[in-house]
Amino acid sequence: MRLQGAGERDAILRRMTDLKSAGEAAGGADKKRFVQVTIPVGMLQCNCTILGDLESGEALVVDPGDETERILELLTRYKLRPKAIVSTHAHIDHVGGLTKLRRATGAPVMMHRDELALYQIMDEQAAFLGVDRPETGEIDQLLKDGDVLRWGGLAANVMHTPGHTPGSISLYLPAEAGTAATGAASSRANAIDVPQLFAGDTLFAGSIGRTDLWGGSMKTIMDSLRGKLMQLPDETVVHPGHGPLTTIGEERDSNPFLTRG
Repeated sequence: MRLQGAGERDAILRRMTDLKSAGEAAGGADKKRFVQVTIPVGMLQCNCTILGDLESGEALVVDPGDETERILELLTRYKLRPKAIVSTHAHIDHVGGLTKLRRATGAPVMMHRDELALYQIMDEQAAFLGVDRPETGEIDQLLKDGDVLRWGGLAANVMHTPGHTPGSISLYLPAEAGTAATGAASSRANAIDVPQLFAGDTLFAGSIGRTDLWGGSMKTIMDSLRGKLMQLPDETVVHPGHGPLTTIGEERDSNPFLTRG
């Protein structure tokens, strides 16, 4: 949970160059296979991301915190249907649109089991911010460290990265995440060129997630950062839950929380 300027509300950040089609990687086809669209949503400008495979039409939606209509418009624009809806954690600004999006698309909602207690105190979270309580509903699948989410030609590894909240997760797409998964069709040309990390509110550009809210722990988040996220390749592009992109290497070198002795 982190406050952002209101001027970012309508910004649409597209990182399509990092999610290339097999044709582009092999040498120049114009048509992209994979698309990522990120929009800051809601009062706290949570980054909601759609990761889509245009060939299969399947998508993963990460952290639909609010403004469900905008998310649905983007899914329609790219002719995508969600295979899953994932929350990196259960703070109100990351889950406000879960139930509406589930109802509209039929896609299952997923989060870590250690977030259920936080998800169940939405009245308290809403009162803390002085906002209306969003609708909540069923969680269809409880995630755990080491799970692999697959949709279209993409796959993401679930990393349990607690500290901001007890059940915070990050989603890691290694450089081969876009490799076709079946038989002779498998080809390195289908792969994502640069590893991608969707870090929720565990790691930001130049900062880390706050630990003074429900279930937060500075020791635990530092263990997650140093023991897991900082073990990823330096070139990994980090997509935080709020604010701009960064890389693991940049944060390792300059993030004040990580450079302290």
